[in-house]
Amino acid sequence: MDESYYRAVDEMERLKVRRDYLLGWIGGYLGNPKLEEQRVTEAYEAGYDHGADRDRSHFSEWIEDAAESAP
Repeated sequence: MDESYYRAVDEMERLKVRRDYLLGWIGGYLGNPKLEEQRVTEAYEAGYDHGADRDRSHFSEWIEDAAESAP
């Protein structure tokens, strides 16, 4: 695994990027098969596509909203 992968994951975690985007980005970056259709969200799909392209420029668009994470 190259250093840019670890830096990207660390950056997403520090920015509090939505978990489904993060998991999609990791899966796309590593070339993993996509999740089953019923489990795919818009954030996951975007993350997967960006990860497959090794694109780090969209992280800020997927920062978790504090209201969404409230119980």
